[in-house]
Amino acid sequence: MNYCLLGPALMVWAVGTAVLPLSAQSVEYLPGIDWPKPPVVTPGATDADPPSDATVLFDGKDLSAWEGAVDSWRVEDGVAIVGSGPIRTKEKFGDCQLHVEWSAPTPAKGQGQDRGNSGVYLMGKYELQVLDSYESETYRDGQAGAIYKQSPPMVNAMRPPGEWNVYDIIWTAPVFTEEGALESPAYITVLQNGVLIHNHFELAGGTYWDEPATYKPHEAQLPIMLQEHNHPVKFRNIWVRDYEQVKGTQEKMPSFVDHKSGKKWNADELPPESN
Repeated sequence: MNYCLLGPALMVWAVGTAVLPLSAQSVEYLPGIDWPKPPVVTPGATDADPPSDATVLFDGKDLSAWEGAVDSWRVEDGVAIVGSGPIRTKEKFGDCQLHVEWSAPTPAKGQGQDRGNSGVYLMGKYELQVLDSYESETYRDGQAGAIYKQSPPMVNAMRPPGEWNVYDIIWTAPVFTEEGALESPAYITVLQNGVLIHNHFELAGGTYWDEPATYKPHEAQLPIMLQEHNHPVKFRNIWVRDYEQVKGTQEKMPSFVDHKSGKKWNADELPPESN
């Protein structure tokens, strides 16, 4: 038994071969779910600015939110320039929204992977490639915006070297059972410079240069890492915010109410006959 809408003014119930018309204007479906009130988040002054609940990882002042090879990275004129090793956040993150801005070195030098190479590693294990892929060729699943060795971006949305590229990332972390088995994989959605390049892509595991993608059990939250690859790539305006999927409670059976007659019935029942 189900129902469908056959035009702007007629809702019908289909039960076997019987079709029962209802007034779409007076009959309301009630899911019976009690939803929590969404918290208020104040957006940034622009879409690039951190919202009120974001954790600012780099605002152009210093790398105090990071550890690792921090001393070898330079902060000049509001940007962080890659040094002689990777850096990772002091805080750990799982499901998150991440904003990263980066710029390839100028003048452009090298070819393929030896050209403005770095990377954004979600949880330190899953790489979104940073590379100067503006009018520069390399293997498809290694170019800028690629989930390294797993999928190229849907389009090449690169800006020229010296200009700023923006990654807006929605990350869903993998989940493991207590025994270490994979319960649900990781997913990623990415916009580069406002252009969708990955849409809820399912990762096959960690991203590796020297082995196939595979999942290895790890904590629910881990640091974000910025890779060093012997190129002075620049970063600025990095912020992240945790998120949780909204979960409601099924307080009542799904039902219908006819606001014209005042009659109510459960969604798995036939509507009462009208008097």
